[in-house]
Amino acid sequence: MNHLKLFIDLTRLKKPIGFMLLFWPCAWGLTLAYDFSSNLKIYFFYLILFFLGSVLMRSAGCIVNDILDKEFDAKVFRTKNRPIASGKISIRLSILYSSLLCFLALLVLLNFNLFTIFLALGSMPLAFTYPLMKRFTYWPQLFLGITFNYGLILGWTAIKGEINIIPIIFYLGAIFWTLGYDTIYGYQDIKDDEIIGLKSTSIKFKGKAKEFLFACYTFVIIFFILGGFKMNFHFSYYILILIPFIHLFLYQIKKFDLNDPSSCLNAFKSNNLFGLIIFLNILIVKIL
Repeated sequence: MNHLKLFIDLTRLKKPIGFMLLFWPCAWGLTLAYDFSSNLKIYFFYLILFFLGSVLMRSAGCIVNDILDKEFDAKVFRTKNRPIASGKISIRLSILYSSLLCFLALLVLLNFNLFTIFLALGSMPLAFTYPLMKRFTYWPQLFLGITFNYGLILGWTAIKGEINIIPIIFYLGAIFWTLGYDTIYGYQDIKDDEIIGLKSTSIKFKGKAKEFLFACYTFVIIFFILGGFKMNFHFSYYILILIPFIHLFLYQIKKFDLNDPSSCLNAFKSNNLFGLIIFLNILIVKIL
């Protein structure tokens, strides 16, 4: 039972926001590409596969992140009790867990077409080197955005078997979304990060945090509108986009306090709702 608790803590399974933020772009890409006049069994089957893949890969990613960051985590108040940083679990066992999770994720991936499989495998080096970026650049959130939203491309290619400008436009919008929400997340640890010498957009823009978020979220809306235009979406899509607009600008930017870790965490977690809203917006106009 103690080992199970350590595994759950190690993989953050009690914190679903992580794998949901990985899942939503997959669901967006799949929904954008799917022909809803055909059999829906494939759509729901792929949706389940992407959800399972998101849980497995996020869990494996958390372990790799904790292995690479164990020295830093031990110096940060919020992370010092993580299983690896606190010495409750060995590196060797952690690597074994991560390998098993990756193997299970591979079994999920093999259900898709070859193009999607190759694209997904090609993203692995970036996914597992992301934790190192905070040592070298103030833009680790950008690398996270590129990695975390890759599922949008995979969702599209799982159906289409090819790629064009449409998923790329939405992908760019999703990258700016992550750039914004992970900057908010970073303000929880900004004092500790500055002391131990880590870099982030939270630190780089700490004097102009809301201006930076405004710029990021403006690009999110612009790219999503442009993507809708390229998809020839019904005009209702552009009305519905007001809902995520209000969420980003009137809730996240206006409400969060960068000096209050709990406020930052609440604003960050609210992006699960944003992901759901975008998913429903796309789904509604696709089935109209």
